[in-house]
Amino acid sequence: MPEPKYIVVGNSSDDPFAIDVAFAMGQSEDVADLISMKRFANSEFCPRFISDEQDFKEIGNKLRGKSIIIVSTSSLVLSRQSLAMRTLMIARAAKENGAAEVILVEPDLYYSAQDRGPRQDLGETLVERAEKDLKKFDGQLFTAKLYAQMLKLAGVDRVLTVHNHSHSVQTMFSEVFEGNFYNLIPYGLYVDYLLNSNIVEYGEEGEGLVLCAPDKGAREFVKEMFSRLGLKKAKFVLLDKERISERKVEITIHPESETKLEDIVGHDIVLFDDMVRTGSTVVQSCQLLKRVNPGKTVFALTHFYASEEGRVKMANTAIDEILTLNTIPTVLNRDVQGRLRKKMVVLKIEKWLALNLCRILDLTQPDMGDSLYAIDMSSKNSRWKHKIWLSEQLKALNPT
Repeated sequence: MPEPKYIVVGNSSDDPFAIDVAFAMGQSEDVADLISMKRFANSEFCPRFISDEQDFKEIGNKLRGKSIIIVSTSSLVLSRQSLAMRTLMIARAAKENGAAEVILVEPDLYYSAQDRGPRQDLGETLVERAEKDLKKFDGQLFTAKLYAQMLKLAGVDRVLTVHNHSHSVQTMFSEVFEGNFYNLIPYGLYVDYLLNSNIVEYGEEGEGLVLCAPDKGAREFVKEMFSRLGLKKAKFVLLDKERISERKVEITIHPESETKLEDIVGHDIVLFDDMVRTGSTVVQSCQLLKRVNPGKTVFALTHFYASEEGRVKMANTAIDEILTLNTIPTVLNRDVQGRLRKKMVVLKIEKWLALNLCRILDLTQPDMGDSLYAIDMSSKNSRWKHKIWLSEQLKALNPT
């Protein structure tokens, strides 16, 4: 049996997320048996791809013809800075031992919040930046670009991430990696869950359901969700956000919103966003929506890396339930969730990510069974209604 061309590793040997991605791609060997995360007595990190100690052939070329996939996720044990450095060193170790290609899979792309510098030429934005925005970055670096350049220098050839929010980061990573940057948007996961669970209640054509964008930046994503759900009688609300200070925002209905507050009385509402930190925006948005006595308010987001302050805020009764992905796996830790655990549903995306990786790399797609994701649910509610949509999603990913 020929050795596999693609080898999946993590930037820590016991990362469950990396292990699950590897397993979903059909890798039989454990990550810990493929790479050793050595640390010297002086605390310096030194990764080593494991080889037969008695085999003196092809020294320095044991990875010849191989493609190394590094799966990188956040950790409670190591800082993001430490994990980023580990990724750089693993990529270089792969290339210096003959690897033909290195692919980084980082669902929550590091340093994406640091997506601009203090000048107009430091970060491409959709509109010309005001002086106030330039001043916000005065004295600091365009960290996301430095990170991209360091990854490239270390030997990374392709980067795959999930639902990156920054136009600047997307543009710049595409340039640095010459088009080999993939930003996967999890429309299908949300659509599948909203259609097949009873997290929200609505009629056959979407009567009683509202999708909400918290600001213009989220409008296109939510509009696409609206289209993919195919519920013709659902409604769409666009909110407007004005940031008063770092932790204070003012929320209103946007003048361009197709639906007004008075039109959604008694409706279940799903407010979508890509990420949450302090929770100020989502709580105030849901408080605004609660004024008209909706049926239920659900906050759906991709990257849950809320601070302790944010978790306390989101325990507010204005948010009835939180639906998120495990792009930041610490969300699965009940101690991290705290009081929020009773209203959280987490969709685990390793299988979906593996399927997309196989598609991008033109590999035979593995059998994923009857679901593209697994569920970690603190809420005790019974959820599943029926399964009518999954087969269509699988066909879309594998049209042949």
